Amino acid sequence: MGITLRPEEGQRLKGRVALITGGAHGIGRAYALRFAQEGARVAIADLDLPGAEIVAKEISAQNGEAIAVAVDVTDTKMIADAVERIVDAFGTIDILLNNAAMFSVVPMSRVGFDALSIEEWDAMMSTNVKGPWLMARAVAPVMRKNQSGKIINISSGTAFKGTNTQIHYVTSKAAVLGFTKTLARELGGDGINVNAIAPGNTLSEEDPDDKTVTMRSGAIPSRALRRLESPEDIVGAAVFLASSDSDFITGQTIVVDGGSVMH
Repeated sequence: MGITLRPEEGQRLKGRVALITGGAHGIGRAYALRFAQEGARVAIADLDLPGAEIVAKEISAQNGEAIAVAVDVTDTKMIADAVERIVDAFGTIDILLNNAAMFSVVPMSRVGFDALSIEEWDAMMSTNVKGPWLMARAVAPVMRKNQSGKIINISSGTAFKGTNTQIHYVTSKAAVLGFTKTLARELGGDGINVNAIAPGNTLSEEDPDDKTVTMRSGAIPSRALRRLESPEDIVGAAVFLASSDSDFITGQTIVVDGGSVMH
């Protein structure tokens, strides 16, 4: 994706430990590489453990520190084991980035609301809504002990405008907004910031074919900044929310979509 670890460009996350779910591919991989570039020690948590290990090796090859852990964000045992392993390896967890979701790497149907199966609705809510809750529940005790921490949830620009044939996805991402605000209220007394990012339609696929690029390009006319969105467009907002620059910001959502949604 064109991201390399260049320490001279900044160390805004130096000394921090970041747990990134869904970090093996796409935007999650971009978060992991950029966080490492900014000095964080990174735990890449993903269903695809071999994929997470590849990203960890990329970071290590560029003098960063990273480990890969297998996590299904709907499985409390796997989550608890992963948190324990990360704390054993790095001593703490300062940042939780709840990126794992059903969308592209774990595909979803694009059908009308009345053609969607109950099973897929439940799977979407389990991964995209229950998953961040379970991850936050597992990581919060570590952050409370430190009386500090940054939790970043990933919503979507679709939550502000709706998108045909994606009612389960859009509903789940709208739920993330309410989850973020309420969690920020509950954890603020512990010095923990909770915020969200709402990306737009992003060319996050690895080696996309022409059909995929055309599909992603369909979002361009609605944007003030008329070009494709890439993972690199989003990672700066994540670094900001993970860094001390955002210490007095909580319960907020940053929309990163080139000005399609002006929130």
